[in-house]
Amino acid sequence: MTERITTPFGFASTADEVLAGVDLTGKRAVVTGGAAGIGVETARSLAAAGADVVLAVRRVAAGEQAAADIAAGIGAQRVTVRALDLTDQASVRQFVADWDQPLHILVNNAGIMALPELERTAEGWEMQFATNFMGHFALTVGLHDALAAAGGARVVSVSSSGNLFSPVIFDDLHFAFRPYDPLLAYGQSKSAEALLAVEATRRWAGEGIHANALNPGAIATGLQKHTGGLRTPRERQKTPQQGAATSVLLAASPLLDGVGGRYFEDCAEAPIVSERPADYSGVAGYAVDPGNAERLWTVASDLIAQRAVTTGR
Repeated sequence: MTERITTPFGFASTADEVLAGVDLTGKRAVVTGGAAGIGVETARSLAAAGADVVLAVRRVAAGEQAAADIAAGIGAQRVTVRALDLTDQASVRQFVADWDQPLHILVNNAGIMALPELERTAEGWEMQFATNFMGHFALTVGLHDALAAAGGARVVSVSSSGNLFSPVIFDDLHFAFRPYDPLLAYGQSKSAEALLAVEATRRWAGEGIHANALNPGAIATGLQKHTGGLRTPRERQKTPQQGAATSVLLAASPLLDGVGGRYFEDCAEAPIVSERPADYSGVAGYAVDPGNAERLWTVASDLIAQRAVTTGR
C-alpha cells in the first residue's frame, strides 16, 4: 500500500500561498466554470503564476467580466474566454475541435448540485451526471492529444464530499428505476468525477498525463442555491481562495510531480473510508476503486458512441 501524500499546506491555505514561487510561464490551462466561485480563484492564481488561462464557460459574458477582473488584479492579460456547455455534447466537441495547442493543465471544475426535480439532457441522461461527469469525460478524452503534447500535463477533477452519498449505480445511472433523489444523484456524479482521475492516470501516465481528484471543502457559492445555502458549521467553512488551494496544488505544484490517480482534501491526500464519517472527510473506497474506474470509462465511452449513432453527430 502506497503512503498517503502530505504537503506543508493545510485547511486554511490559499491558492496564492500554494503557488507562491511557482513559475507557470509558457503553460496553458483550461478551467471549466471559471467565471465564479472557486473556479475564478483557481484561474486567478494560475494566471498570477504566469499561466495562460482559458475560462471554459456557459455564460460567456460572465466569463469575460471575470477575465477582466483577473487582469485588473494581476496587472496582466493572461485570461481568455471560450464557450462551453457541458450538457451539450456538440458544444464539447466544438471546444475540442477549436483547441490546437498543447495543454498543460485541465481543471474540470464546473458543476451543479442537488437539482430539486429530475431533469434530463436530450440524450435522456440525468442532468447532474451529464454535467458533472459526462461533459468533463468527453472534454478530457477529446483533449487527450493536446494533453499528451504538453509533455507532463495534469488533469484535475473537482469532486466533493458528496462522493460519500452514493457510488456510481451502473445499472441505473439515470434514475429510470430508482426514485430520483437530488443528493444521491449529486453523490453519484461526484464519485464518477473521482473515478475519472483514477482511470485517466492508468491509461495515460505513460504519456506524462496524471490526473487527481479533490474535495475543495465547504465554500459558500452559487452551487448551494438548491439546498438553502451552505449549512456547514462556520469553523469548517472556507473562503473561495482557500477552496481553490487544493485545486491549484493538483494543477501546478511541483510537490505532486508524477502523482496521479489519488484523491485530496485540505491540500493532502484523503484517507479512504469504509463508512461515512460524521465530518464528511475522506473518500469512499468505491470512488477510487480501479475496477469501478475502468468500468465507468467503458460505460461513458459507450454512452457517447450511442449518442453519435442516434443523432448522427
